[in-house]
Amino acid sequence: MYAERASRLTGAVVWTNSPTGTGFGPVLPDGCMDLLWSEGRLLVAGPDTRPHVPEGPARSWVGIRFFPGTAPALLGVPAHELRDLRVELADLWPAARVRDLIDRVAAAPDPGSALEDIALERAARTAAPDPLLRRLVECLDEGRPVAATAVALGVGERRLHRLCLAAFGYGPKTLARILRLRRALALARSGTPYAETAVRAGYADQPHMAREVRELAGVPLGKLLGGRV
Repeated sequence: MYAERASRLTGAVVWTNSPTGTGFGPVLPDGCMDLLWSEGRLLVAGPDTRPHVPEGPARSWVGIRFFPGTAPALLGVPAHELRDLRVELADLWPAARVRDLIDRVAAAPDPGSALEDIALERAARTAAPDPLLRRLVECLDEGRPVAATAVALGVGERRLHRLCLAAFGYGPKTLARILRLRRALALARSGTPYAETAVRAGYADQPHMAREVRELAGVPLGKLLGGRV
């Protein structure tokens, strides 16, 4: 069963997921990166461009999901280096430091709050995220084309692409597609008819939405909403 709450770290979400029935379905691309805890391990989930299917037996997970574009500064690694990967935190930070953090989370009554504290401490020692990144997400999430977004932000398209690779792990066109998928899923889950969902989310039509959902989520929209994955 999945549950989440807003974090004390601006824009982040603390979540837990425990297996039920046949376990977990695929994790869909969402423009975010996560710090994960499971069975005594600290890992980082990089930005996904395709559905991620957890390997091995089902197990419980706890995580903090960072606001899109903010995790690379906290973790000290460009997002594109972690694209479509799950890596041990010890591969990114000094091993001795990570061992101390693992002991700390393991001893905490609430692992989610312990992860949150780690993120807050890290944020206090790093520069605040570039406000341009939040504006970038807002522009693309409004459905603006990449060229119009670059103009609105006052940057060239090449610089915009470099910013996106470092902060999100992929270019602005891929980020726009993923944000559009999130809009479509939110609308459809609220009961909006598919044809209206396609228009409001920014697709050319319903078949276009169907192709995009299948490519990014790996299954048709109806199967996602039916809870069978």
